[in-house]
Amino acid sequence: MKKWLWLVMTVLFALALSACTANEDAGSEESSDDNNSESSEEKVLYMNNGTEPTSMNPPIGFDSNSWNVLNNVMEGLTRLGKDDQPQPAAAEDWTVSDDGTVYTFTIREDAKWSNGDDVTAGDFEYAWKNLLDPEVASPAAFLGYFIKGGEAYNNGEGSRDDVMVEAVNDKELKVTLSSPTNYFLHLTTNPAFFPVNESVATENAEWFAEADTFVGNGPFTVASWKHDSEMIMEKNDQYWDKETVNLDKINWAMVNETNTEYQMYESGELDVSEIPAEMTEQLLDSEEVVIEDQAGTYFYRFNVNEEPFQNEKIRKAFAMAVNQQEIVDYITKKGEEAAFGFVSPGFTGPSDKDFREVNGKLVETNPEEAKKLLEEGMKEEGYDELPKITLSYNTSESHKAIAESMQEMYKDALGVEITLENAEWNVFLQDQKNLKHQLSRSSFLADYADPINFLESFTTNSTMNRTGWSNEEYDKLIEQAKAEKEEEQRFEYMYEAEKLLFAEMPIFPIHFYNQVYLHKPGVKDIVRHPVGYLDLKWADKE
Repeated sequence: MKKWLWLVMTVLFALALSACTANEDAGSEESSDDNNSESSEEKVLYMNNGTEPTSMNPPIGFDSNSWNVLNNVMEGLTRLGKDDQPQPAAAEDWTVSDDGTVYTFTIREDAKWSNGDDVTAGDFEYAWKNLLDPEVASPAAFLGYFIKGGEAYNNGEGSRDDVMVEAVNDKELKVTLSSPTNYFLHLTTNPAFFPVNESVATENAEWFAEADTFVGNGPFTVASWKHDSEMIMEKNDQYWDKETVNLDKINWAMVNETNTEYQMYESGELDVSEIPAEMTEQLLDSEEVVIEDQAGTYFYRFNVNEEPFQNEKIRKAFAMAVNQQEIVDYITKKGEEAAFGFVSPGFTGPSDKDFREVNGKLVETNPEEAKKLLEEGMKEEGYDELPKITLSYNTSESHKAIAESMQEMYKDALGVEITLENAEWNVFLQDQKNLKHQLSRSSFLADYADPINFLESFTTNSTMNRTGWSNEEYDKLIEQAKAEKEEEQRFEYMYEAEKLLFAEMPIFPIHFYNQVYLHKPGVKDIVRHPVGYLDLKWADKE
């Protein structure tokens, strides 16, 4: 059972690892050879982002590598506090209508952009409508469907003016929701809902692409950016709460090899590192290890439009042939919990029981049943032998290790030889979105604190679906859950939806995420929220 159970009244509460070639100069500033050469008066934290952010444009950078930076150089109306609960941020206050559908936010007077401009309600209206603009094609647009008129606009059935986000004046933002959404303040902490300086963006459409044009409103600002190599953030002297910020700089390397990252940590080039899988047993009990919960699931997607996975029994056979417990015990070895459902633990329902506990195990390892289902599925399709099967993953040591273990499991349990292929993150992701993979690895980190966020990913038109799977009953259940006011019934819809998802098996899980890092002595107050946002607002280095 996870330790974090979000204590919100009715609903309580993170990609994807990506790939990039390490650069020789990653992790070091031009003016220094190591951390010790920094001025003794400066506090500089050295971290590794793994790869270049996908985008620093809030509606486009919808992944953990972008969020790591975005959540620290920008902020929304609300921000998750150290307790993982929403607290005032760009908005100092808000009111909610009696029926729970209208939120009126007051933007704080001292909310400033890094260039000195005032943060206005109009900046939020502009950004949120861009999030939903079909021409922007944001992968996070579905998050805006809670706003009245948002889904219709994004689907091309409504206009921008129909989206019920209104800057009443420079400091008052009025938002009307399609139905009461008790977790809306959690939702507004997501980077997809960050504001955009309208005047800057209007003048330069690529404002987010370089350090010297980037304008943010968060605790830090982008000081320099050597693409695919290094980014340096500095404390933002325009930030309304700058007195809380302890660090002067954060130096981000972009190295995707965990072993290289660990070597940099050992040599003093990094203050934070993941643990290489082969060193887990040796290091996991170290005093420098920090382990935290994370709301997310490592899983695999079938492409139901590609042979042989158009067949439900064959999909189930491949799912049941995988031994999740062996993978976490002998491959990943970081204390993860093997996953037998999609919604991760940590979401307490109205019964005061965890969602995962109530809905139980929806897929389990069973090689004998898997073999039987495979034979039945092949007979249904008229296969004497299976078509060639390729398992795809984005370049990473850990993804490769899991893929290789699955390759052996399929050979042992099903007598099936599969091919493995890897690609760099951006290529892999685009191919997955275009349904070019047969079987591909994925990860889901929660965008906000509610189980519906996990489950809405597999509705027919969701940009997060990426399986080709469609089920009208499933879509209806998700729609009903989003509109339902009574929590007991809302959770029943979600329980039923997850069971239906596994009854047809367009996906299967491997493990639930946790967050395991090494921190140098003196590094403290790095906040990793269960929903996947890294927060350095309170971080310090002694």
